[in-house]
Amino acid sequence: MNAVATGLAPTSARQPDLERGSLRFIGTATVLLQYAGFTILTDPNFLHRGDRVHLGYGLQSHRLTDPAMELEDLPPLDLVILSHLHEDHFDRVVERKLDPRLPILTTRQAANALHRKGFRAARPLRRWQTRTFAKGAVRLRITAMPGKHGPGVLSAALPAVMGSMLEFETPAGPIGPRIYVTGDTLLHGRLAEIPRRYPAIDLALLHLGGTRIFGVMLTMDARQGVDLMQLVQPRTAIPIHYNDYPVFKSPLEDFRRAVAAAGLEDHVRYLAHGDTYTFTATPAAARGPA
Repeated sequence: MNAVATGLAPTSARQPDLERGSLRFIGTATVLLQYAGFTILTDPNFLHRGDRVHLGYGLQSHRLTDPAMELEDLPPLDLVILSHLHEDHFDRVVERKLDPRLPILTTRQAANALHRKGFRAARPLRRWQTRTFAKGAVRLRITAMPGKHGPGVLSAALPAVMGSMLEFETPAGPIGPRIYVTGDTLLHGRLAEIPRRYPAIDLALLHLGGTRIFGVMLTMDARQGVDLMQLVQPRTAIPIHYNDYPVFKSPLEDFRRAVAAAGLEDHVRYLAHGDTYTFTATPAAARGPA
């Protein structure tokens, strides 16, 4: 059963645009989503090329790219969605400069750590739990999806991770796209529950890269990304988290080839850093219960 908590995001005097929305790819897994008056940031990583990140257990990597924009240049945010607390998803720049009053939806493990860092509005989500935010007549429902950051028993040594499902609604019913953000996960059995609960997904953001540490894969590579597309069948998928660190071993070109081999080219949009995907907010026709 979903445990539902409701919070109020800041309101705006402007009438929200319910017809169109946008998604800007900033780099790594960092995406700026704007729709229906909400401005949402995912997995904020604003380090620059050459900056090092700590991955735990004394392991480090360095960034190969620059973010498409700076944290200071973001529009006012309503909330942050954080799949897990690794420094390539929530870095020291973000820790220093992000407004600590901003709601952050994440795992319980990450929320507890963020509280200790002063982010008192970090809110935990259990798997399949939903939190709802309201702006005027529009409600945003965010539900935690299953995620697994490592194979077998190794997953216990890695941070807990979550995917997210975003849904928008007014009193008249659902509006706009249903959006699935995979988070840093491998393909695993619990993901099969997603299409049973959500038979129509409009947009999926795929955390790829085939991250490997000591040869062990920790995020989906090209093949697993295509397998996940075939499992959840999004109307459109956008690959992210694929070329920013040396530990990402499965480049975007591998995913392009796997998509072509599967005949899924019409269902994928590719964004370079700084590109914006603009969508017309027509929800999928069949909406199953969450």
